[in-house]
Amino acid sequence: MYRYIGNKTKLLPHITERVRELIGDTGTVADIMAGTGSVSLELRKCGYKVMASDVMTYSYHHLVTNLQIAEYPRFAGLVTCKVISPNSETPYADVLLYLNGLQAKQSFFYREFSPGGKPLNGCPARKYFTSANAAKIDTIREKINEWVERRYITALEESLLKHTLIMAVNEVANISGTYGYFLSDFKKNARDAIVLKPVEIYPKNSDGHIVRLGFAENLAGLITADLCYIDPPYMKRQYAANYHILETLARGDFPEAIGKSGLRDWWDQHSKLCTKTRGLQSFEKIINDIHCNKFLVSYSEDGLFALEQLEECFGKIGTVQVQLIDYNRFRSNDSKLPSKLKEYLISVERKV
Repeated sequence: MYRYIGNKTKLLPHITERVRELIGDTGTVADIMAGTGSVSLELRKCGYKVMASDVMTYSYHHLVTNLQIAEYPRFAGLVTCKVISPNSETPYADVLLYLNGLQAKQSFFYREFSPGGKPLNGCPARKYFTSANAAKIDTIREKINEWVERRYITALEESLLKHTLIMAVNEVANISGTYGYFLSDFKKNARDAIVLKPVEIYPKNSDGHIVRLGFAENLAGLITADLCYIDPPYMKRQYAANYHILETLARGDFPEAIGKSGLRDWWDQHSKLCTKTRGLQSFEKIINDIHCNKFLVSYSEDGLFALEQLEECFGKIGTVQVQLIDYNRFRSNDSKLPSKLKEYLISVERKV
């Protein structure tokens, strides 16, 4: 279950159709603000080679799972240390069974994000998770940390387990839409016990895909592609602040939990595209630096920049075409905004 602002799952048919119109049925597509990886995975399913990147660590693990795994790994290191049987026919499922069965411990998540904890900064206890779920999250993530440190699991296995954990956490988080703050009372799904469940793996076309972690502005010069798909943040809300808990799960660290909401220090992942002063300059830098002549940009009428501003910016680079798509707005439970809006699918072909 993805609970992310701007998730493009419902737009996938429009995106892949436009990609085919621009470059045909084969080629390399760069997805440089890839988020959940839903577009990257769909491009993989369509037969394209994908170069995906994002600045968020949790996105990196989603992308590795969605692009670079075609069959469940064997977890040979965990066989060696007798976590699972050498005769196991379902090692991934057995690893999850082991993690689900661990005795819960009261550690960082319990202290900082549950009603039973006492935050170090003296704030009232937070209610992102029930106390039982927070303790279970502590146990699972610290066991994964241990396996990584002892090299019992590979990088691919680490990404798969962290992806699995994040998906399970999304199911029981006591939030309205993002992790920017928690609800005052626990809703029904948040009271359910957290359980790691096997995620589905796409079994074809896993060779040649590349996943990178970093800002698109910094990585653009390293990328050569037939088409670059760009799905930037639209609004002032920073992903790093709104998904701080998922970032902590992905990094496996123990950051200072700041303020009443318990945010981590997220400035190292601050996006210029969330600002009116520097957003258009970031667009220009990315498109000028990347080794690619065709671009497809997703944007929204809710965004910081009007369509006319984007057309002017991209028009300096090449020919611009705009497709308007009716879309259901992402809304938190208490939002008063209209349910419908226009999404823009903007194609740009560089002047050569």
